[in-house]
Amino acid sequence: MDWYYIILIVVLVILILLFLLTYICFKKTFYSKNKKRNNNDIYIPNDEIHQEYKDTIYQDVKDIRNLEYTKYSIKSHDGLTLSAKYYECNKNAPIEIMFHGYRGNAEIDLSTGVKRAFKCGRNVLLVSQRGSQGSDGHVITFGIKERFDCVDWVNFVVKKFGSDVKIILTGISMGAATVVMAGSMDIPSNVIGIIADCGYNKPKDIIIKVIQDMKLPPKLIYPFIKLSAKIFGKFDLEEYSPLESVKKIKAPVFFVHGTGDAFIPIKMTEKLYDECISRKVLVPIKDGKHGTSYMKDPDLYISELEKFFK
Repeated sequence: MDWYYIILIVVLVILILLFLLTYICFKKTFYSKNKKRNNNDIYIPNDEIHQEYKDTIYQDVKDIRNLEYTKYSIKSHDGLTLSAKYYECNKNAPIEIMFHGYRGNAEIDLSTGVKRAFKCGRNVLLVSQRGSQGSDGHVITFGIKERFDCVDWVNFVVKKFGSDVKIILTGISMGAATVVMAGSMDIPSNVIGIIADCGYNKPKDIIIKVIQDMKLPPKLIYPFIKLSAKIFGKFDLEEYSPLESVKKIKAPVFFVHGTGDAFIPIKMTEKLYDECISRKVLVPIKDGKHGTSYMKDPDLYISELEKFFK
């Protein structure tokens, strides 16, 4: 009988440890604190990539804060309040709906993108993704749920700005994965193109790549991450992927990626480009790091972009 209780205790301890490991994986991978920062702060992350372009990012954030904008909000398919800011360049111009990256910030990630869109003569709806500053939620789903938010924003823009409005879906990093996954869904023909900047081919693949970068065993850690998404995030991490989407996508896709991207390697975008069935182009930006392709070579970026959309 004593051995029975000892075995039972050991099993319970193991189960508790496995549960804690699963919860830690969820907190580290999918949970967002969604801190509300002071509106006057310009918080630039203290990592190598952001610090290299911190002066540019800082100035671009200041510049778009001086622009007039209109705030909009919608309800997501699962009841979250999502917010966005609309910046108008020309009244009847196409609208770029922009989506930032993983644990990113719309202002920091895409202020430069707003200025780039204005140079191209386009208006911008700058979206705060679920779980980020300005929108509800505490769970990031690597585009799995965010793709539905993207479709909701497209439908909002058509309703708000008219049935003849032209829309371009623009995303950077996880935002690129979001817009690519949305591109194969039931979206209006108003969407005339997609700009996918430094996205990944599968949520699973980028997570495994990060695990490897941390010198941890993917075969051991990834199953707990996938399980944590199911238990605590209420979503299936492998439900869909950009790689599946490009095999069905209809809108033209402008893929752009820095060759020096050490976080999401360009080979992930190359896989998407190879499998994409719609009109497409891949613009590699020499030595561009993650999310900095436009800042690295703005002239090439704009010239290739305008050529593609003509």
